[in-house]
Amino acid sequence: MAVPTTPAASAPPSSDALLGLFPPGTTTAPDGGLRIGGCHVTDLAARHGTPALLVDEGALRDRAGRYADGLAARRPDSMVAFASKAFPCTAVYRLLAEEGLGVDVASGGELALALAAGTDPAKVIVHGNAKSESYLRAALEAGVGLVVIDSFDDIDRLEHLMARVRAPGRREQPVLVRVTPDVRPDTHEAVSTGQRGSKFGLLLPQAREAIARLRGSARLRLDGLHVHIGSQILDTEPFVRAVAAVAELGRFPVYDLGGGLGARYTYDDRPPGIEAYLDALTAAADELLPAGARVIIEPGRSMVAEAGVSLYRVVTVKRSGGETFVAVDGGMGDNLEVPLYGQRFEATVATRVRAPADGPPGEWCRVVGRHCESGDVLSTGVFLQDPRPGDLIAVPATGAYTYSLANNYNAARRPPVVFCREGRSRPVVRRETYADLMRRDLP
Repeated sequence: MAVPTTPAASAPPSSDALLGLFPPGTTTAPDGGLRIGGCHVTDLAARHGTPALLVDEGALRDRAGRYADGLAARRPDSMVAFASKAFPCTAVYRLLAEEGLGVDVASGGELALALAAGTDPAKVIVHGNAKSESYLRAALEAGVGLVVIDSFDDIDRLEHLMARVRAPGRREQPVLVRVTPDVRPDTHEAVSTGQRGSKFGLLLPQAREAIARLRGSARLRLDGLHVHIGSQILDTEPFVRAVAAVAELGRFPVYDLGGGLGARYTYDDRPPGIEAYLDALTAAADELLPAGARVIIEPGRSMVAEAGVSLYRVVTVKRSGGETFVAVDGGMGDNLEVPLYGQRFEATVATRVRAPADGPPGEWCRVVGRHCESGDVLSTGVFLQDPRPGDLIAVPATGAYTYSLANNYNAARRPPVVFCREGRSRPVVRRETYADLMRRDLP
């Protein structure tokens, strides 16, 4: 997943190809500007400032519905749980709860946000390879639906807590055993989680030991198995192999098959569609798992990535050493995916998506951020129409992990999150202030 450059001889992408990376329903106005969720980017920038993370609310609701309805049609006793580390924002939790989805959480903070947003605790799945006692206590007191066992220490800690914590209406806590199936998909090493050597889960011999121990527990109820092999996976075959691996461990009432389906970030990316992914996964489940077993999936990146758009303002255009550097008012403070994972993003001048017939030609550019790091690059080799200071730059497919990984490098203020729908916009997370940066300081 290294960041590629685009050769100067490459043909510029068509405006239709570019729009295909933005949320479904994105259009261009007569003046050439983008409309996200029916909202013109110029109006959005004037009202909410830049940088800003825009979310097409309608596109996100539609995607949630495709997942939930698609899985239910193929496997009636099923649940879609949003892998919330991809976008742990209260408004996103609330929206997906309204659409009937469950949530998987990997920290006490994500649990608190999910509950505050109105998520049904019975639809919460608790994850983590290092679950603290305080995290597990909060989960048990809330009455979460499932806790995923990632180690033998999890079993010890849960049994200890169940003897002391008053869980609502429950003597046993339902659990799943996370299985490491020794499946390595073609993705970045940092987001590959199913291979031997991963810090997550239990290899098959250990999983069998955990299963035997849990079957003898008076306080923990073994409901089934969990498997997750990674993120940004662009092929269905590794998911099928993971199902086959957990099927070797026996018959259970619940199988959580995780998430990991990739999102389309670039013109060259061709991830399977939701329907093709569900077809492959449920076909494997129908063949290899018990007919009456409940199937759970946990999409994260593929749920939220395409609904998000980052909007920036150009500060400087510099032509140096044969390159055009377009520097914007954001960068690695609001999108750490590029320096951390080498993820590539495309970009466009948001008010000149379609080149005017009599206008200046576009050029290949490097869009860079404002932070004091040479690695603060948002995208290399993107074709922009006559970029100049004051322009708006839109980067598509930023709904996953940009909010999660946002930071205060150079004491930058994290940007707002703005929901857009049917021509109306509303901030759901405000921009940080300088006072926020000092709020935790002690005299």
